[in-house]
Amino acid sequence: MKPGPGGDDDAPQTPPSDAVVPLGPVAPSQSPLQRAGELLAWTDASAPLVRAAQFARGLTPPDPLSGRSTTLDRLARAIEDVNAERPSAVRELGLATVGVWRAMSRRRLPDSTEPTPVTILFTDLVDFSRWALRAGDDQVLELLNAVNDVSERVISDRGGHVVKSLGDGMMAVFVDGREAIEAAHEATDAVSAIRLASYRPALRAGVHTGAPRAVGDDFLGVDVNIAARVCAAAGAGEVYASAPTLELAGTDGYVVRRKRFRAKGVPKELQVFRVVPRYEPEQDRPHRG
Repeated sequence: MKPGPGGDDDAPQTPPSDAVVPLGPVAPSQSPLQRAGELLAWTDASAPLVRAAQFARGLTPPDPLSGRSTTLDRLARAIEDVNAERPSAVRELGLATVGVWRAMSRRRLPDSTEPTPVTILFTDLVDFSRWALRAGDDQVLELLNAVNDVSERVISDRGGHVVKSLGDGMMAVFVDGREAIEAAHEATDAVSAIRLASYRPALRAGVHTGAPRAVGDDFLGVDVNIAARVCAAAGAGEVYASAPTLELAGTDGYVVRRKRFRAKGVPKELQVFRVVPRYEPEQDRPHRG
């Protein structure tokens, strides 16, 4: 066989100058969705945008009563975990949105040691201690977590602020007395739906309106003690409210029954009532937000 014009058969051949030389496997073109995803990822990590989002987050008002876990707090923690290893404008804007949402959904209370007009709600699990002695720590913790979760969610949705957890109960404050009563009923209903093995918890609640002193994240004063005593007088699944609360909240939609009430440190003239939602046909019942 004759060698080619450029030399031996085994020598490399030089292609013509106008030939197309393949450069390896050709990558398939990106779809519009892929290109949009890359653009969003680049934008999310853009340092100027991250700084702007952080600035926007800093403008959101702080929670007036911090230190308690609510639905919005848990949402904020979930957002913080997204792309936590790198700067993210989307994460910062998400946290800013939660801050604005929290400020809009909660009515701010004065941060002052001066007397603060509020309605105080106490809740308590009935006969919890007796069951806890038999159940063991794991079941006790599981139950308390479930009870606290549903109670906090109801209180937050009704515009209240959880002041503190009391083991098998909690204390919350509301600007609106009627919302406090609604939250008390919704919490007792929600807790009664919880099941743990064969145990069915029962919550009771007491509501009283007064002017305690806001000290940091807590409220102190005679009216706090009165609200706790009103709660302690209630039975399983019951909601008791003092006369000052009903004077502000009204009794529309409720049946109220005066109860015999005496407690240490409580004025003898204070009247306490059991408050029961009045039955209404489903089509006439107002939507509860």
